[in-house]
Amino acid sequence: MENTFFNSDLFGYGLLPLLIFLARICDVSLGTMRIIFVSKGKKNVAPFVGFFEVLIWIIAISRIMQNHNNFVNYFAYAAGFATGNYFGILIEEKLAMGFQMIRVFTNDTCTGLIKALNSRGFGATMVEASGAKEKVHLIYSIVHRNELANVMEIINEFNPKAFYTIEDIKGVNEGIFNPKKHNTIFMFTNILRQWRKGK
Repeated sequence: MENTFFNSDLFGYGLLPLLIFLARICDVSLGTMRIIFVSKGKKNVAPFVGFFEVLIWIIAISRIMQNHNNFVNYFAYAAGFATGNYFGILIEEKLAMGFQMIRVFTNDTCTGLIKALNSRGFGATMVEASGAKEKVHLIYSIVHRNELANVMEIINEFNPKAFYTIEDIKGVNEGIFNPKKHNTIFMFTNILRQWRKGK
């Protein structure tokens, strides 16, 4: 009698697919985070996340194998995987971990842009280069990823048509960075505040 509920249609075709769906969202989201931590060289965090990722996956797949005749579970598994990818991207965007390098190519004088970046706590280096038709100014700036939007706003103020590229940086040594974003504890506190505002 104690297993009556778990063998019922309500559990098999209702709650179990829902649990599998939620489990897949969790483990795929954790998988996204693990990949990010590995790419950032966080070797102390990635194994911890990977443990729970695989644990949740094993629980989900074992329930499917025990109820292999229930095709609703297969759809829940696939839907959870797709949704987990979506939520993983959202979490990754919220965390905005690591650094990014911005290269700005401009024909105009860039003294004002460099001063504006420096005054707001962003480092910037300017070099002269030869373009296809004329000489250009090339500005390098490495910033915390969660400050990228602020930097792009400054660039667009001075030259909305500026050509620029952005790429991830695995690590940096020294340099000029916005001090209020350099603290990891501050970063996570700020994320929690943003999520609370969204509730």
